[in-house]
Amino acid sequence: MEYYKDLILELTKKDIKVRYKNSYLGYLWSLANPLFLTLIFYFIFKIVTKVQIPNYTLFLISGLFIWQWISNSIMAGTNLYISNASLIKKVNFPRNFLVISLVLSEGFNFIISIPVIIFFVYFYGKSISLNWSIIPVYLTISALFIYSLSLLIATINLFFRDMERITGLFLTFVFYLTPIIYPMSMVPNEYKLYLYVNIFFPIVNIWQELFFNNHISYMSILLSVIYSILLVFISHKIYNKLKYKFAELV
Repeated sequence: MEYYKDLILELTKKDIKVRYKNSYLGYLWSLANPLFLTLIFYFIFKIVTKVQIPNYTLFLISGLFIWQWISNSIMAGTNLYISNASLIKKVNFPRNFLVISLVLSEGFNFIISIPVIIFFVYFYGKSISLNWSIIPVYLTISALFIYSLSLLIATINLFFRDMERITGLFLTFVFYLTPIIYPMSMVPNEYKLYLYVNIFFPIVNIWQELFFNNHISYMSILLSVIYSILLVFISHKIYNKLKYKFAELV
């Protein structure tokens, strides 16, 4: 067990080092994409269309930073086993550890973005409270959810190489279907029930509610846990059935 912990830690450290190697603006680059998207959506919705959403910048980054963790992990996971073909063929270790290290390294980027969110919280005259102590629980739920989806897609992509393109299109579709750049209040009442069928909504919502409203959404926590457990069961079922063929397919 100790060996496995050390292996996951070393794989995660390797991912982080590769990401920031020879990059003087490494930390800033990890923030660049969500902040750039924030700027774009702020201009479109706040300046051009004049949507009346108070503290809109804070609302945007409350959802965009967690979405970056989700989408980056899943997209990188599509080719994860293929890009580590030599390692898989030469070394005998649990292949899902590669997915775990990927999710943890992307999660590290999310964690170091939280101070930026705190800055905007105080910039808009808000404050943090004891509710923020739930962040470790949220991190655990989010990591489990993202890991299970990344594992599932990474495994399927070995047998169905079009999965990468399908995943990209799917994430784009889900991004606009999930209240990330618009609040839930803008969704017509007759469609709000369908939000909870969207497995990505509860994960995004728990963070948005905490960062933007300083509120713990117990309904979203419950749904996030249920979806995560179901996805872990499904992804591991498929992974365990197909993992013996990985070395010959990468």
